[in-house]
Amino acid sequence: MNARIVAARGLRGFADGITSVVLPSYLALVGFSAVHVGALATSALLGSALLTLGVGLAGSRFPPRAVLLAACALMIGTGLGFAGVASFPLLLLIAFVGTWNPTGGDVSVFLPTEQALLGRETDLRARTSLFARYSVAGTLLASLGALASGLPELAVTRFGVELPAALRAVFVVYALCGVALLALYLGLGREAAQPASRAPSAPLAHSRRVVFQLTALFSLDSFGGGFAVQTLLALWLFQRFALSLAEAGSFFFAAALVSAGAQLLSPRIAARFGLIETMVFTHIPANVLLIAAAFMPTAPLALGFLLARSALAQMDVPARQSYVMAVVPPEERAAAASVTNVPRSLASALSPLLAGALLEYSSFGWPLVVAGALKILYDLLLLRQFRAVPPREIA
Repeated sequence: MNARIVAARGLRGFADGITSVVLPSYLALVGFSAVHVGALATSALLGSALLTLGVGLAGSRFPPRAVLLAACALMIGTGLGFAGVASFPLLLLIAFVGTWNPTGGDVSVFLPTEQALLGRETDLRARTSLFARYSVAGTLLASLGALASGLPELAVTRFGVELPAALRAVFVVYALCGVALLALYLGLGREAAQPASRAPSAPLAHSRRVVFQLTALFSLDSFGGGFAVQTLLALWLFQRFALSLAEAGSFFFAAALVSAGAQLLSPRIAARFGLIETMVFTHIPANVLLIAAAFMPTAPLALGFLLARSALAQMDVPARQSYVMAVVPPEERAAAASVTNVPRSLASALSPLLAGALLEYSSFGWPLVVAGALKILYDLLLLRQFRAVPPREIA
């Protein structure tokens, strides 16, 4: 079962990786502005947050496999909708009710159910390693998706395909990835075909305080991160340095590869220094590099700082996911995964619109500066509040 979930995470990473880079180019091509791109990302994150919250709080009443299959149907509809609709109000609606993810990371309705299934691993170190493989699979396949974002331009030069049609075909690929996910989830074992046997009447009966504290902090991190989601970062590179779609895709491919390699080290570092320490002391340098990239005068320098940032920025992900699963009782993990991950959509929902407005006003990387500063504040608060709160397994 774990192998199928990790594979599914990778496939979703590919779909998110290619569409998060292609969409801003497509919207610019058909006449939409940076504010439109930001608004679309905001709509997607807000809708994803509300749906993810509902799944996390009520999903324990339904078999996990049924929840995941329903999400696949929504993903297929999202891809076909983006491919066939040109009206911006309708695109906003599709983004809101669908599964498109502009972040390049994993912010989706699939998340709480998958994490709850993976969280059934009882050994702390094994769980952290499992979450690392889960995260790395998404990052690696997202890198291939970003690299594949250059294929529409290749189709234009090699085969004479019109660029708008080539870009729309990417969203058909997104829908086909949803079909492939259906096959993966249908093969999940008996454990995923039954609702949680010990689902509490109150979703967070025993861990409400710690989960809400983490949620508040993750909200701050997510709000800051929303200023530099992959779609907006790609838009900044297009505007500031006139990168082509293929060049931007190649950069995001390299950045994701570096990030994936670094995430594999996360369980070892966490075993040595602790989960909270791993999260904070890799995250702060990453955000300093993000701020520095905004001030670079040339594309090679900016990309160099962003690439260095990629080596550290995601090392906290396996540690964070494992920590959340470790500080709550097993029967509350689906709700905890949802409530703590929803801010990665909800609190960041306003940020892309603000970032789009900043980029409309100036091509300078103000969104990167704001993102880095807010995320450093989050790191310091997390260290202060949770360094003394150990996982339940070792408490």
